[in-house]
Amino acid sequence: MATAGSVPSEPSAIGQPLWLLAELTYRCPLHCVFCYNPVDYAQYGEELTTDEWLRVLREGREIGATQLGFSGGEPLLRDDLEILVAEARRLGYYSNLITSGVGLNEKRIAAFKEGGLDHIQLSFQDSTREMNDWLSSTKTFELKQRVAALIQKHDYPMVLNCVLHRHNIDHVQEILELAERIGAEYVELANTQYYGWAFVNREQLLPSRDQLARAEEVTNRWRATKGDAMKIYFVVPDYHASRPKACMNGWGSVFLTVTADGYALPCHEARMLPGLTFPNVRDAGLRSAWFDSPGFNAYRGDAWMQEPCRSCPDKVKDFGGCRCQAFMLTGDARNADPVCELSPHHHLITEQVEKADVATLPPGVKPILFRDDRNSRTMRGANPRTALSVD
Repeated sequence: MATAGSVPSEPSAIGQPLWLLAELTYRCPLHCVFCYNPVDYAQYGEELTTDEWLRVLREGREIGATQLGFSGGEPLLRDDLEILVAEARRLGYYSNLITSGVGLNEKRIAAFKEGGLDHIQLSFQDSTREMNDWLSSTKTFELKQRVAALIQKHDYPMVLNCVLHRHNIDHVQEILELAERIGAEYVELANTQYYGWAFVNREQLLPSRDQLARAEEVTNRWRATKGDAMKIYFVVPDYHASRPKACMNGWGSVFLTVTADGYALPCHEARMLPGLTFPNVRDAGLRSAWFDSPGFNAYRGDAWMQEPCRSCPDKVKDFGGCRCQAFMLTGDARNADPVCELSPHHHLITEQVEKADVATLPPGVKPILFRDDRNSRTMRGANPRTALSVD
């Protein structure tokens, strides 16, 4: 059970959010095995209306947010996205569309350009049609290539994102070759972070240490060869680190997420944590959510910390790591993130990595569970920890 920290709720003490993530919908035509959406999303409430989202955007700017991400699910499934894009420009946001490409055509991208959308990030699941389509359980590979051409035609920087895991990390060379063919200027090789559906499929997805080392070697070779022509970002998975990331740059410090059904959260997974209350924007404004809500104040500062975090000098850098990961792995969100080698629960990470290091997955590993409404409706509880029956 979490308790609120002693952080005061005055704006000068907390600071303003810089990044607003608008999760416009949980609907998505793809069924990715690593999706970070909640595993029981099909049981959630109705999506915010256009007017409600317009109010959220206005209130976000009023409390200081300058960057805006349109995300999902697949945000292109919202027919009002053009309206939201235009309002974002009017308000002064730098806006980014995070998309699978499904639903993007000449008419819509022209409207986004006219409306002032600044940036489009396009996802691929792998370098070939067979693997891309299997991992997403769709036939979208050729569509994504057409969308990439549209993005370039309308003078957007070509930004490609590919989530890496055990089934595609050995294809980094081919993924980078694909990126070069479609003219990518920025490539994010984002190793899977184990939340949502990725946590459910963790044993199927976690790469071995050898796989990770080979992928990093290939990536560094490409960086040395291409120079600034292609900027490549390689995000190491938490489970292969010895110290935790500064999750969201600190709880309730920089990032503000609004979910499809209207909940204001300090990160997109926070609603899984027991004992926390988060406001819905239908009932409360973003200002009160950010500054005054018990959920946002729970892990600000360091009053909530237990050892070894409380006396660790690195707490000002990593803030104790990820609260959601601590809860999923240990059952207590106040614990040090088990990724940290100083955590008494670090063995929970090393044991998983040791399992991943074997060439063949051991007997008894559950088959991959694809993200879809049917699976979402049958998941027990409100978070993947419950669904996995973790003790």
